Amino acid sequence: MVESTKDRTRGGDHGELLARGRKSTQRQRMLAGMVTSANRDGYTGANVSKIIAEAGVSRPTFYDYFEDKDDCFLAALHDIQQRLLGDVRDAVAAQPEHALQASLAAILSFASREPAQALFLCSQAMAAGPSALDLRDQGIAEITQVIEVTQALAPADAQIPDISPRVAIGGLYRLLATRLRRGEPGVKRALEDLTAWLCSYERPARELRWRTLKATDPGPPPAGSAVGPVPAPSPLAPGRPGLSKEEVAANHRARILHAAAQLAEKKGYNATTIADITRLAGVDGRAFYAAFADKQEAFMAVHELGVQQVMNATAGAFFRGASWPERIWEAGRAFSGFLQSNPMIAHVGFVEAYAVGPAAVQRVEDSHVTFTIFLQEGYQQKPRRTPPPRIALEAIITSIFEIVYLEARRGHKPQVSGMLGHMVFLALAPFLGAGPASAFIEGKLADR
Repeated sequence: MVESTKDRTRGGDHGELLARGRKSTQRQRMLAGMVTSANRDGYTGANVSKIIAEAGVSRPTFYDYFEDKDDCFLAALHDIQQRLLGDVRDAVAAQPEHALQASLAAILSFASREPAQALFLCSQAMAAGPSALDLRDQGIAEITQVIEVTQALAPADAQIPDISPRVAIGGLYRLLATRLRRGEPGVKRALEDLTAWLCSYERPARELRWRTLKATDPGPPPAGSAVGPVPAPSPLAPGRPGLSKEEVAANHRARILHAAAQLAEKKGYNATTIADITRLAGVDGRAFYAAFADKQEAFMAVHELGVQQVMNATAGAFFRGASWPERIWEAGRAFSGFLQSNPMIAHVGFVEAYAVGPAAVQRVEDSHVTFTIFLQEGYQQKPRRTPPPRIALEAIITSIFEIVYLEARRGHKPQVSGMLGHMVFLALAPFLGAGPASAFIEGKLADR
């Protein structure tokens, strides 16, 4: 029996479909292998050998699809973001009158349903260098656009949270990263509390003031507050007259830390080498290894020093306020002013920390809790409203951290201090109400 042309065409089409299906399956297995490996071993620990072992494919097959590990990482991140974006679009379409809250619900539902993918998106993407950060930010921007396009259609009297959706989503990612990394159950159960937190910022659409990130002049820094630039350590004079070994070692250490911070801002943690650090610091390898075991330990020291300096500036200003709102304002001025004056510290602490490794990530997450200390007094206020749930404190801090991150990534003329009004509104509104909080800030800005 002779096979007809039509039959041969059908058979060819079927074969092509099978081949495409097989390729699609292989690609998905490798993307899943990247997610598993990065979540288990971190970005730096994930490599092609581990990815193909997880996926059950050969090395040549990997390179049929991806140029290198980074190409696979970015492909996995893009795939997750597009699936999440689809969920957000569906959720917002179903509840257009509450676009931001619906987006939050979609993200929490995704994290509950796909915790490994959500951990990769919220945490590992922060560790993989500039290209991954760009893609992470693009994904959040796409979600933000869905929200803002919908909110723009709302009537003038519609109640809308008066905060930047971009900041709220980025802050939520940071909050989720902590819980997912620790394997905490009940991510989706946080929906009610976080929705209540978002609703505490609601105002009529015609009165929105803080939804768009726009820098304002914060005025001079608090009197007596150490918010100026941290001076760079000086190189030793030839011959090192009158200096002990301990003093020489301390100078070397300070120069190494300063060089590491400079390089983190310029090149990023992953691209920086010990040779880069010693060259810029003007010390040799022996001096480096006398102070630090490896690059990670040096960057951990940079990060820890930065956290201490930011906290010292913030706490010192906080206790000078006459009332709690005044104290939050003064603390915010010192916090934002210090980071404005020290962009290298802002970059290491708010952009590069996830790349340094698990110990630095843990320190970032600990700092979320540390900075909530300034918010605790809010519960002693007597507003005519239900006080915010405890998770709101962390959400406030992670959202403020996201603002600093966005400014630190700008590269050219970051305006951290110009975001003071936005930061203080995030802190005060859940306790005082959106209207009174905004009026307080406007009064402060008018007095500057």
